[in-house]
Amino acid sequence: MSHPPHLQQQQNIAAPLSGDPASQLSSETAISDPVVVPNSVGLHARPAASLVNAAKAYSSEIRLRRGNRDVNAKSLVSIMSLGVKQGDSVLLSAIGPDAREAVQKLAELIATGCGEGEAESTLPPMPSAIPAEKNIALSCALNGIPSAPGMAVGVIVQVRQEEIVVKERGEDPLLERQQLDEALREAAIQLEALHATIADPDKAAIFAAHEELLSDPELLDLVVSGISHGQSAAYAWQAACKAYANQLAALKDEVLAGRANDIRDVSRRVLKLLAGVTEEVPALPDNAILIAEDMTPSETAHLDRDKVLGFCTTGGGATSHVAILARSLGLPAICGIEERALRVENGTPAILDGYSGTLSLNPPPLAIAKARSQQARVLRQHANAMEHAQEHASTLDDQRIEVVANIGSVTEAFDAIAQGGEGVGLLRTEFLYLERTTPPSEAEQAANYCAIAKTLGPKNILVLRTLDVGGDKPLAYLPLPAEENPYLGIRGIRLLAVEPEILRTQIRAALQAASFTRLHLMFPMVATLEELREARKLVEEEKKQLGSHMPVNVGLMIEVPSAALMAEKFAKEADFFSIGTNDLTQYTLAMDRGHPKLAASADAFHPSVLQLIAITTAGAHKHGKWVGICGGMASDPLAVPLLIGLGVDELSVSIPSIATTKALIRKLSKAECEKLARHALGMETASEVRELFNGFLAHKS
Repeated sequence: MSHPPHLQQQQNIAAPLSGDPASQLSSETAISDPVVVPNSVGLHARPAASLVNAAKAYSSEIRLRRGNRDVNAKSLVSIMSLGVKQGDSVLLSAIGPDAREAVQKLAELIATGCGEGEAESTLPPMPSAIPAEKNIALSCALNGIPSAPGMAVGVIVQVRQEEIVVKERGEDPLLERQQLDEALREAAIQLEALHATIADPDKAAIFAAHEELLSDPELLDLVVSGISHGQSAAYAWQAACKAYANQLAALKDEVLAGRANDIRDVSRRVLKLLAGVTEEVPALPDNAILIAEDMTPSETAHLDRDKVLGFCTTGGGATSHVAILARSLGLPAICGIEERALRVENGTPAILDGYSGTLSLNPPPLAIAKARSQQARVLRQHANAMEHAQEHASTLDDQRIEVVANIGSVTEAFDAIAQGGEGVGLLRTEFLYLERTTPPSEAEQAANYCAIAKTLGPKNILVLRTLDVGGDKPLAYLPLPAEENPYLGIRGIRLLAVEPEILRTQIRAALQAASFTRLHLMFPMVATLEELREARKLVEEEKKQLGSHMPVNVGLMIEVPSAALMAEKFAKEADFFSIGTNDLTQYTLAMDRGHPKLAASADAFHPSVLQLIAITTAGAHKHGKWVGICGGMASDPLAVPLLIGLGVDELSVSIPSIATTKALIRKLSKAECEKLARHALGMETASEVRELFNGFLAHKS
């Protein structure tokens, strides 16, 4: 039976874990200049895993230095233990046959963010610890950090992890090493399976980082040393993981300290295999609200959604991997809740408010009734919407609005159609490029694109956005030069000038899906007509190369103000537009949407952004071209009447929003929406626009 590459690396952990000394005698030495770390939360698990993965491609011994400490750059736990924060300077050094190349490429990788996408730094920090009290009032509210939105009405269930007891002394060291190898292989298989069940690449990357820990050279060196000194494999593994977890937990940086939980998660997974422990899943009552000191990512991913409504932990924070997973699972959650929550009795009635971070214990009947009424209303609205989800959405005055989905995988294509989507308005193709050391082949891409196209069928639309990476969203195998402002640098369509083969390969693969669906190719970050013409030329060249005669539409994302202002010119040469409101807003207002102090003001409802949307739709319609919206604004019910009034023809929304968006459209009159939109265009602030449409929807409901 063959094993994946990362499993094959683990089969002989007793072998030397550093470079071959003999080969280093005639090798080169290289040291980098200081490199400033741009990642908003430093070198935490995911960017560190990307760096480790890239470092392992070189045979040289590579070290990473911060201050007066240097560590093995091929060790995830060692890199995280450095506590590297945003703005810190680090140095790389290497000795070996490929030292110069290793230092150069890895320095570029660090400078460009180690392949990390949008930061999570805007989430609130952990609160300081709250002293536990002796008694809990019969009715009271406990506070924590809102970590995943939503509301749950249920009963408290306390969850505790049983300690796994292992013997210290081992038997034959060779036998202990074999047992460790087997446990590591099985743990890797489990993690790979878990990784595969999560469609979102950012969430899946959590478990990819866990897989890296299983082959971490520094960690395994410590384990092998313990076994060599007579310890059992289980004891040596437990001790090594505990040492590294404690080292991380002691760091002042809250995000990096929180990653100690990832080491504990991996430690427990392997420890159960070594000790032969099978944990019984406790029987849960219906409507359970869990309370625990902490939960691991693995435990969170395996929660019984039929029983568990939400959870609270005294540890962790809004940037923790557990919080990230809770949001992706749709479970309301509170982290960093007061420690007295651990003494609440099982079965206590409670309301968990994931929006405010409040757990209300023994709430009065009126509060429970109000919360249940809110929940019931939301469920009822969704159920009613689902009854008509497969029908087209038209306004009261018979204006058809297409509702399609934003997706990033084959699985999500199935979900989109099941929820009533009329196709895909944004296929984020980055899911094929992330978390790997080499770009995907044409064959691999074609297989994925064709699978999605076949799922959608010939009547539905597939808008495939070409690779959208750059200085703010770099790839490990495509290190771009460090840029003072990556949002204004080489990204999107501009990759064509520096890495044309990457885009050519993608276009060839995408064209093969045209036989199965209505294929539309969309290029991001287009700012000039010359860029659009280059993109069209590329598509025609690759069509000719393939001998393809299938119709393919070529369009662009309107996310740069210059493209919006020249929409009428672009409409003469493009087949369609799709407005990316997230970037259009930040470029129009000159506000970084990831900035902790400016993000709230970077509001797509600002009249200046609305003016650009209106100019875009007017220019497109003059030449008979359609306009879609694929930014976050399209999924906001408050924005739906506004966008219809501004002339948008298609809304590309998150999958859970499809049915309810269609239902809302059917209650609206396009003429009334146009009147409101004209009023909004004359306003001065985003808050005024929001107030106008809040009042309108309140009247409608």
